[in-house]
Amino acid sequence: MAKIKITQIKSIIERSERQKLTMKALGLKKISQSVELEANSAIIGMIRSVNHLVAVENI
Repeated sequence: MAKIKITQIKSIIERSERQKLTMKALGLKKISQSVELEANSAIIGMIRSVNHLVAVENI
């Protein structure tokens, strides 16, 4: 599987609890924080649900 780099670009303040929990599951807590994860179907689904809060790059 390919690796992807996910960076939080917007705040989770005033977002739904579901979106906050998704960001926590991705390992993101602060703006400009990045994580590198394997691109599997579960991770891709989480990214789609919070795509307005993150930036994604292929590695």
